[in-house]
Amino acid sequence: MSTFVTDWARLSVSHCQYEVTAVPGASGVGIYALGDDLLHVNGPNEFTGFCGIHTGWIEARVRVLPGPPADVDAGWDAISEATLWCPSGLLSVIGLMGGTAEALTDVAVPPGLIRVRVHARHRLHETVRTDDDPPEQHELHVWAVSEETPWRTVLDDPGGRDWEQKPAKAAEWAMLSLVPRPSGRPAMLSPLPLDPYEDDAGLSRVAVVRHRPAPVEVPVGVLPAGDLEVRLERVDGETLRWSWATADEPIFPHPLATLPDDEPSTVRLTSGPDGFTLRHEGVLGRHAFALGLIWDQLLDTAGPYPWVETLRRQAAEATAQAEKTRRLRAEREAERWGGPPPSDRVRGLLSQAQSLARMDRPILDRIDALPAARQREAACWAARRAMRVAGLEGIGWIAEVLAAAEADHPLPPSFTEQGGAPAFHRLLSDPEVPHTTVPLRIDSKTFGIHSVTEMLQQAAAFPALLALANDDPLAAAIDAVYNAAIAHGDDRDRFFTDAHTALR
Repeated sequence: MSTFVTDWARLSVSHCQYEVTAVPGASGVGIYALGDDLLHVNGPNEFTGFCGIHTGWIEARVRVLPGPPADVDAGWDAISEATLWCPSGLLSVIGLMGGTAEALTDVAVPPGLIRVRVHARHRLHETVRTDDDPPEQHELHVWAVSEETPWRTVLDDPGGRDWEQKPAKAAEWAMLSLVPRPSGRPAMLSPLPLDPYEDDAGLSRVAVVRHRPAPVEVPVGVLPAGDLEVRLERVDGETLRWSWATADEPIFPHPLATLPDDEPSTVRLTSGPDGFTLRHEGVLGRHAFALGLIWDQLLDTAGPYPWVETLRRQAAEATAQAEKTRRLRAEREAERWGGPPPSDRVRGLLSQAQSLARMDRPILDRIDALPAARQREAACWAARRAMRVAGLEGIGWIAEVLAAAEADHPLPPSFTEQGGAPAFHRLLSDPEVPHTTVPLRIDSKTFGIHSVTEMLQQAAAFPALLALANDDPLAAAIDAVYNAAIAHGDDRDRFFTDAHTALR
């Protein structure tokens, strides 16, 4: 790749800030945690640049280089640099409040890890700037890298502010970004979004490199991470193996099972005259920034890991919420079923199970407890009782179907096709069928009203016979008993008394 330079462009900035982003909208650790007076790293895909002017215009441009610059450019007041993960190969410079310039939007850069060096000069606040002062300028140099290294100050602005670094906060965010809770569960810090570029660039492997002036202790063993854990196993005196695994004792009510990375990676430790170097090789490019922050914490700070208490707090909140949800669901289920929920088998049926439970919950449980052959007998018994109370037991074609069902013979197509609609139409058009009515009492708990209406008793009873066409004996029994009860009208209690006796 040859050098490419954009034109100088005017960029509107606010609150002394602009953003350099490779994945617009990506979340991160936020500013005021890692950085200097010129640059604060926000996350794997973004950093914030700081201007002298609070609100107004600056000039900016991007210079894409074939490799790292040999020298530091002169003529600038401050220079800082950081590594970004740029899976799309497009980089944009955007004003804090959304100001854009065409030349600075979607600038083509090498896909993958890139190093961005920011140069700034003439950073004057508008309260001291005069018409004779040159415009504030920021120039970004970009080149491809294969190693994630920390941000650094290349040239310190002598008038700059000494920002407090917050490595523990950054490490906490980093671990939580690698083990994010699924949507709907508590999350105190924003996790990384799903990588929108799951292609070869998104899956490439890179190295995370950290250097210290003196040897440091590297933890070996298990790093807890909520439902997951990191296992650091020593291979030899200078090599460790990093791998993700599920924890033996997960802490969330619905534990995570998906690992951030299924492949182990290698950590190499070397010492030389200039200090101690750690190289974590073979990590996913989109994880490199987070792993770098975790290594900064592990190398520099002994003691409790900052993410542990946050995960425990999240787990406690999730457990409390899960228990609350369980209680509310149990209350709703008890109201729906007239008591504790029945078996999963009953709940999964397409049947009148809930309606029958609200009439007589024990009869539902009794039907459920019967063996399949007895359930089929119960369905036939209920259907015959329904036909009898509605005056249909003596109608020739209905009697034949009832007898066939009791003999375990197939029912006619008019009962098995179209949900039995042809048989029901025949019922309504048969001149031999009597016409009597029974009261239908609307359940106020179910519909919000309490009223009584009259319905054709034969139409109420006939579905008990149609239920015998169901191949599932449990569903057939439930529907037949329910419709037989409806057909009995105000004599329903006597029917249920007989049903309990018959189904023992």
